[in-house]
Amino acid sequence: MDLASINDLEFFEQIARSQSLTEAARTWGKSVSSVSKRLGALEARLGVQLVRRSTRRLALTEEGRRYAEGAASILQQKADLEDGVSKHRGELRGRISVHSTPGIGRAHIAPLLGEFAQRHPRVSIDLELSALPLNTSGTDFDIAVRVGSVPDSRLTARLLARNRRIVCAAPRYLRNAPELRTIADLAQHNCILLRENSNDYTLWRFGAGSEQQYMRVDGSMISDDGDVVTGWCLQGLGLIMRSTWHVDPLIREGRLVQVLPNVTTPDADILALTPANPQTPRRVSAVIECLREGLATRDTAAHPGAEAMRVTWQGGPE
Repeated sequence: MDLASINDLEFFEQIARSQSLTEAARTWGKSVSSVSKRLGALEARLGVQLVRRSTRRLALTEEGRRYAEGAASILQQKADLEDGVSKHRGELRGRISVHSTPGIGRAHIAPLLGEFAQRHPRVSIDLELSALPLNTSGTDFDIAVRVGSVPDSRLTARLLARNRRIVCAAPRYLRNAPELRTIADLAQHNCILLRENSNDYTLWRFGAGSEQQYMRVDGSMISDDGDVVTGWCLQGLGLIMRSTWHVDPLIREGRLVQVLPNVTTPDADILALTPANPQTPRRVSAVIECLREGLATRDTAAHPGAEAMRVTWQGGPE
């Protein structure tokens, strides 16, 4: 590939995504000196320094950052436009920004995105994992994966998999634990608590629809990490209330036992949230379908769906 044949926006967008000029040169199969020469010509044309060079890393100047952001936006608009009007749609291409809560993000979303990237090499994936509430007005994302419901009526949600939260314990805990037949009996148990954002994590929800009940629970152990909470439960330290996607494999292995199985718990479905645009880019729809199909085949005990919904947010960092 001749570097001179690549337009400036495409050239610098790749430079900005590279850790060094060496990495960028490897992408094009060219020498570092030829890439540096092309970059110098671009900076001379614009009359500004875009990149601070070093032997190991490449750092964008403020002008370089602005040029890179604008280049990425323009190139994505071009790709979306061509994809939308083309009679013969070609391979997927462009950048997809995915935001997910850490638990399901590490366990399922990241591996599935890796499989998608292998099938679509022209698509670049940017995955951010955060337990913080989704900032719909200040966050630039194409897809946000959440367990619960929609935090903003301006977002569109597609159902990826069915899920609910259930109460579990390790067999070793239950052997010496007080009787547990109703939710009122939870007051006699050590409940391991998952601290979720600003939610009142001492309230566990039961029932469904207008029949929901809240039970205030207490315990000696609290964490903001779902895996830590589950690990303590496996050690026999108390009860947890966790999503079926997380604990069902452990239940099938006999390492955990569902308690209060006859008490209904509210849905906490796995959703893909997208900005409410008139036309969803084809690459975004393809990722959502990949996640929906992938969750159906992974060990989540989830039932996939594709319907859209607008409901009140009750999710947490799972």
